[in-house]
Amino acid sequence: MRVMEDDGWRIPDYMWEEMKLIIPKPVDNHPLGCHNPRIDDRIIMDGILYLLRTGGQWSSLDKTNICKHSAAHDRFQEWVEAGVFEEFWRRGLLMYDETKKINWNWLSMDGAMTKSPLGGEKTGPNPTDRAKKGQKEVCSQRLAEFR
Repeated sequence: MRVMEDDGWRIPDYMWEEMKLIIPKPVDNHPLGCHNPRIDDRIIMDGILYLLRTGGQWSSLDKTNICKHSAAHDRFQEWVEAGVFEEFWRRGLLMYDETKKINWNWLSMDGAMTKSPLGGEKTGPNPTDRAKKGQKEVCSQRLAEFR
């Protein structure tokens, strides 16, 4: 059952008007058309965006009144393949640039420019590396000899 009042987790109408333009029309491949009715795209998008905002797992949707996780996950995969989220992101950037003006001359990317000051021998061996000592060196030497 969908909550009809705005609980702060639903897509605003202005945003939904943009999103529904890029969501592909569903294809009913079943010859008899006997499947359960398809859940409304807006309800599914509410569920997907809820997960993106909360960082929850798919199964946490089942405890909300938005939608079931299986329907949301299936539709998410369908829309990722169709490029819906990438296109929505592109349109959002263009809209933001139009209204607020993005300074395209001053941009930076997240990335490491130097080695970590606390890395290397100070940190010790990786606790998840359970390989025998010297195993990697032997393999790399054999690979070098093979070439």
